[in-house]
Amino acid sequence: MTRPEVVLVGVDGSEASLHALDWAAAYGRRVGWALHVVCSYSLPSFTAASLDGGYAALDDTTIQEGAKAVLAEAEARVADSGLRVTTAVATGDAAGVLVELSRDYGLAVVGTRGRGGFTERLLGTVSSALPAHAHCPVVVVPLRSAAGRGSVSTLGWPATGGRDMPGGAPHGIEPDEGALRDVSRIVVGVDGSPQAEAALRHAIEQAKVWGAELTAVAGVPVGSGSGLLAWLPSNIDHDQVLADLRAGLDVIVDRYEAMNPGLTIRRIVLDGTGAELLTEFSTASDLIVVGSRGRGGFRGLLLGSTSQAVLHHSACPVLVVNRHCAEADAEVAAS
Repeated sequence: MTRPEVVLVGVDGSEASLHALDWAAAYGRRVGWALHVVCSYSLPSFTAASLDGGYAALDDTTIQEGAKAVLAEAEARVADSGLRVTTAVATGDAAGVLVELSRDYGLAVVGTRGRGGFTERLLGTVSSALPAHAHCPVVVVPLRSAAGRGSVSTLGWPATGGRDMPGGAPHGIEPDEGALRDVSRIVVGVDGSPQAEAALRHAIEQAKVWGAELTAVAGVPVGSGSGLLAWLPSNIDHDQVLADLRAGLDVIVDRYEAMNPGLTIRRIVLDGTGAELLTEFSTASDLIVVGSRGRGGFRGLLLGSTSQAVLHHSACPVLVVNRHCAEADAEVAAS
């Protein structure tokens, strides 16, 4: 697939956004793409910061200078990357600015504090609007912390590649302790939808870029009694449901392996919702890839439930491929 070879990065001076810049620079070095770093702002009527017992008015010039300082710090941070780096100050809601700019970039990257909340400064509503409406794939990079981390021991992880099913505790896999590192382990959620197939294609592309292992995960909550399948009779053959899901996953993955000689994709099918499983696997992965159906109209402000939940709770960066990206990929493939 052909996309502009520039990474769009939104920064606001927070540690979270600078961590995202680090990820973008690492990706840029891998693929030889330039970086375009943007700091956007909306002019408030006043600030609640007290001066002499009153309120300090902020003018446009003051905020612009602050944004320029943020960009100078960002540019200095990646000065030794060897990448071409451009910067820009933009006026307006950060989410709207980045969504519009995303038409002209191959990838957008923003940061999050993780644990359910995104940076609350200039990036504002980017958390929901950018991944849902961007015209290119979006990577959301959490500010990682070892605190509260879990493991995938309850899910298991295959020790070898190919079609091995998981069993027992993970083999030599430890939760990430906070340091940004190259991507060596990628997990993609696959549910048979067009958006999930688009996510799989992008996951394959990322695996090639990073030289990473790729695992396709599918899940259905047949044993937990949760979700849409809670109404199923208690005597349902859970093993057969999982076997059927595995067969469907194999059909999809076999096709993409055939199109990518030398590529081996692990397949894992488990009892649980996609959001639960991908969030759990994120504790021992370097990148989660998820498709988003999104919604039209007012509900379009939100992502689909799975992608939204994964973004809010993932312990590692998440690449979101929304319906705009899926449709664009289909147009490119058909041309």
